[in-house]
Amino acid sequence: MGITIYRTPLNARRQQEYDAFLASAGLRDEEDADLVAWMTDDDGLLVGCGSLAGHTLKQVAVAPQIEGTGAMATVLSALINEAAQRDIFRLFVCTKPVNKPMLNSMGFHTVVEIPDALLMENRTGGAADFIASLPRFDGTCGAVVCNCDPFTRGHRHLIEYASQHCDHLYVFAVAEKGSMFSPEERLEMIQKGTEDLPNCHVLSSDLYLVSRATFPAYFIKDKTRADLVKADLDIAFFAGRIAPALHITKRFVGEEPFSPVTAAYNTRMKELLPGQGIELVEIPRYAEISASRVRALVQAGEYEKTRELVPETTYETILRHAGNDA
Repeated sequence: MGITIYRTPLNARRQQEYDAFLASAGLRDEEDADLVAWMTDDDGLLVGCGSLAGHTLKQVAVAPQIEGTGAMATVLSALINEAAQRDIFRLFVCTKPVNKPMLNSMGFHTVVEIPDALLMENRTGGAADFIASLPRFDGTCGAVVCNCDPFTRGHRHLIEYASQHCDHLYVFAVAEKGSMFSPEERLEMIQKGTEDLPNCHVLSSDLYLVSRATFPAYFIKDKTRADLVKADLDIAFFAGRIAPALHITKRFVGEEPFSPVTAAYNTRMKELLPGQGIELVEIPRYAEISASRVRALVQAGEYEKTRELVPETTYETILRHAGNDA
């Protein structure tokens, strides 16, 4: 058996074969991989596969006839080696809990586990080190977790409201890539847009909160159920590890009338967080402003029209970003 690494997108014939193989293993392609490891037998038939999406290993499967032969570990090793060639040494894998012993043997450690899914990373104590690096404060502490692609007046309204209803507010900027603005740009926009709020502490979420990359659910056949599993993983990490360490008792979100996925996530937090001693505070959307509308204007080159939708500091970033892309 041999392994070949293919960059994505795959050609039509190979993609069809890949989709069929994943389906036979009860998996599905989340279509965000950077590359695919392709294991074939002596007859050239696909008998194993796996993919790398950013820092995340996913969609690893082997044919039933070679299970227990070490083939899955071979596929994972090929992906880990390929990641290293790209200078990616920090890796996550989200999988079924049944795969935990095998991944433990390959140096992966549990970050968070729920009945349907398990998130692991190849660093001992990575999540603990991240949490230990966060500042601690006395009094009532709240949290906002936001992507802010880009940071709008709506985001500012949510954060300002939240800062007025707790002694200290943690604002976690989602750190995953794949948005219009880079993680560094988004973090800077939030910091500059809230620097007048003295009890507001803007921090990177690293790769641990609300990350599509870190929390894949390719092993859940039902897409709706998969989104729920992602939410449950993220909520379990926030409520079980971050909130207790930082004494966070409130989490603030804005109403989401446009995105069904985000709306469902908010609903799930309403169901789960109170049982963990965390109040979920949902406030009305501010003036119907959405980041997606701002992105559409940026893509259309109508930068001036974004000015009424975003803080001036964000507008400056938009112009700088546009200049860099020109």
